[in-house]
Amino acid sequence: MIRRHALLAALALAAAACQSPRQAPPTQGGHAQKQDPSTPVAKIGGQNVTAGELDELAKAELLQLDQQYQKQRYDLRRQALEALVTKKVVEAKAKAENVEPEALVRREVEKRVPEPSDEEIRAIYERAKAGGQELPPLDQVKPEIARFIKGQKAQGVANEYYEQLRKEAKVEILLADWEAPKVQVDASGPAKGPAGAPVTIVEFSDFECPFCVRAEPTVKQVLATYGDKVRLVFKDFPLPNHTRAPKASEAAHCAADQNKFWEMHEKLFASGGKIDVPDLKAHARELGLDVAKFDACLDSGEKGKLVAANRKAGEEAGVTGTPAFFVNGRLVSGAQPFEEFKKVIDKELASAGTR
Repeated sequence: MIRRHALLAALALAAAACQSPRQAPPTQGGHAQKQDPSTPVAKIGGQNVTAGELDELAKAELLQLDQQYQKQRYDLRRQALEALVTKKVVEAKAKAENVEPEALVRREVEKRVPEPSDEEIRAIYERAKAGGQELPPLDQVKPEIARFIKGQKAQGVANEYYEQLRKEAKVEILLADWEAPKVQVDASGPAKGPAGAPVTIVEFSDFECPFCVRAEPTVKQVLATYGDKVRLVFKDFPLPNHTRAPKASEAAHCAADQNKFWEMHEKLFASGGKIDVPDLKAHARELGLDVAKFDACLDSGEKGKLVAANRKAGEEAGVTGTPAFFVNGRLVSGAQPFEEFKKVIDKELASAGTR
């Protein structure tokens, strides 16, 4: 019996592999305290540290936390709505057939779940053994594995049955889709697209960030798809652990002095991580820049203040990681697929009457 429990545990672990992790719901707690910015929260040698100073220091993290909470709260309500709708359509069907809801689902699912094949059973058995489990001979545990496989398939079959009932009942979900709240974002800087475009995307990025590199094809697809309806503004957000990123950002702005920002931007993201200072100067030569002027700009560090100001703008908007995109002020975080941008852009265009 112990060995069989171990088998079932191993099977459960095998089934859990390659599944998307679920986000934990937000923890319960009281409402955030509202304080006058001048309220003292600490004293140092008789000098007050104010709530305003504290909030300013933690502004980005607090804003991101609030956005995460609002999104998780929406997801929780949406999941609860889906469960409630399913419960009601099952109950209605069961009432029409004069059976209990649980009996209805059990009957419909059981007749739809096929018996597992010998190949499926052996594959699960071999997977558990490969995971280091000491198992009895296959013939001894074959019935248990079969039940395990049927149990795994049953959930998918049940979901298909629930979807069938929802279609029969002509279910409509009227709860509005989630929208990230709009935040004020500084949209100055190197840009592509007309200044009067109905949609402005402000991208906060880091030339040493692999996810920023990964997002580049999607950004290009967005620009190619929407043309003059979209304006892209680039802002630097070098992460603290990316020690070469600030100088790479400076290099892009030094190139901008010679009207080659986007060429350098492209070069840096396509460089495969070659962004040390000698690499940056080599990139400038390859782009045909005035090398003496570029080198003097880069060596002086004169663009450091601009890079720091861009990062500050990102922090004020709630950015804590890269890439971060604000589509008319709505955050799209990370290297998301084109479809995620499309949903937000299309909605913004529709609201502007320019879709």
